[in-house]
Amino acid sequence: MSTEAAGADVPGGDAPTWPAEFAERYRAAGHWRGETFGAMLRERAAAHPDRIAVVDPAGGADGGRRTWTYGELDRRADRLAAGLSARGIGRGDRVVVQLPNTAEFFEVVFALFRIGALPVFALPAHRESEIAYFCSFAEAVAYVIPAEHGGYDYRTLAATVCAKAPTVRHVFVAGGDAGAFDSLADLPAEPVALSEPDPGDLAFLQLSGGSTGTPKLIPRTHDDYIYSLRGSNELCRVTEDSVYLCVLPAAHNFPLSSPGTLGALYAGGRVVLCPSPAPDVAFPLIEREGVTLTGLVPPLALVWTEAAPRTSFDLSSLDVLLVGGAKFSEEAARRVRPALGCTLQQVFGMAEGLVNYTRLDDPAETIVTTQGRPISPDDEILVVDDEDRPVPVGATGHLLTRGPYTIRGYWRAPEHNRRSFTEDGFYRTGDLVRLTATGHLVVEGRAKDQINRGGEKIAAEEVENHLLAHPAVHDANVVAEPDPYLGERTCAYVILRAGAEPVKPGALKAFVRDRGLAAYKVPDRVVFTDAFPKTGVGKVSKKDLRSPA
Repeated sequence: MSTEAAGADVPGGDAPTWPAEFAERYRAAGHWRGETFGAMLRERAAAHPDRIAVVDPAGGADGGRRTWTYGELDRRADRLAAGLSARGIGRGDRVVVQLPNTAEFFEVVFALFRIGALPVFALPAHRESEIAYFCSFAEAVAYVIPAEHGGYDYRTLAATVCAKAPTVRHVFVAGGDAGAFDSLADLPAEPVALSEPDPGDLAFLQLSGGSTGTPKLIPRTHDDYIYSLRGSNELCRVTEDSVYLCVLPAAHNFPLSSPGTLGALYAGGRVVLCPSPAPDVAFPLIEREGVTLTGLVPPLALVWTEAAPRTSFDLSSLDVLLVGGAKFSEEAARRVRPALGCTLQQVFGMAEGLVNYTRLDDPAETIVTTQGRPISPDDEILVVDDEDRPVPVGATGHLLTRGPYTIRGYWRAPEHNRRSFTEDGFYRTGDLVRLTATGHLVVEGRAKDQINRGGEKIAAEEVENHLLAHPAVHDANVVAEPDPYLGERTCAYVILRAGAEPVKPGALKAFVRDRGLAAYKVPDRVVFTDAFPKTGVGKVSKKDLRSPA
């Protein structure tokens, strides 16, 4: 590989960007068209103001169906942009957004896009440990929450986070009683002159799954992310007649962009928000709203294929089921069409950029046995050995990539960037893959120390750090175990301190949970041991810990 510089920094030096020659190439190819999210919504609203953009099945005042047209969403985004601006939030400010699948999610993010502030996308499952870190590391000036969701009071969480993250000046509550905080609905809405961001500006910060103890922030620009939407729409055949059901958390990269809610809105289609992925909630929505496509992680796809043959709801409008977030096994993939009557489209990608799809007209065997091909002709793929030497077609190796929507570096992470990116700008994805003769990728596993639990990425080091805080724990190592439902689950191997009082696995799980860790990160299994296997140089061998022996 060459030693070409990985790119100059964006204003403020927060994240590496594409070198000028690459940016010029991507513009000349028509990938980057100078679009912004704020302008995109305004254009759709002008073209068809009365078309329904968002359906929130439980978002009405009486808990019933609520719809917003493109015109309404555009006006709401303008109103909220003015209100946020009046509170001193502006271009470049970071705002942690932790909202469930409600219409307000889109009102908030498009308002932030309009003023050039950067949403930092958090998931509803995140708790004190994660949110306090996101707010502190991003130096967030505001935090947006629901009052309550799923029986959990986010106002209590916000009070704790504010005490730990002094940069947070505002907490805005979407829906419900705001308590001691500000209600989004009450923000002043006097018209203000807003400066539209540049297409090359950062649009938002996504969270990495991360293989280290602290999640990294992924900087995405308007130009690069909108190109991935446009490319996804073309491959998934998303049009203004498409109806996308958002089943997974709205802030997750997969339901946001593959083709996701933003892809559907870019096409002028309709987004239906699903409050729960359970078949008894999702299937009635598919029938009532005429849903044409949706995206699921493999465990949910298995649940749906088991439930569909027994349902009384009409699922015939569903044309495409996208499955991604984790590898979908061949056996499970073969169940989709017989059970749901739709075409499976496998998706393999990452919030850092590269997205691969099986094509809708691929042979059936290709669809069930591979994870697809890249979106763009300018997506560069390398499959290499441990020494970065290319491996033959069909051989397993490490996946490296660069392209017009793959980042050149994480936000404010120079040391990590030196490890995760080559000198000539290729991103080390951490995936082990095979490249077929047709250019399709087959995912074989992860090289990084990361657990993929049903599509939710868990950094082993983060969980280990919480376990090590227990006074009885001497050492801990967390690894993945195969699971027929989740794909992988977490197993924590723990060495107790000499002379420590006995502690049960359930007590350690409760300890970690009580430290504010998201429920999906709490170890599924805890195993006590006297020692860990070691490598020849004395390091702990996680490979041997993962071994069935």
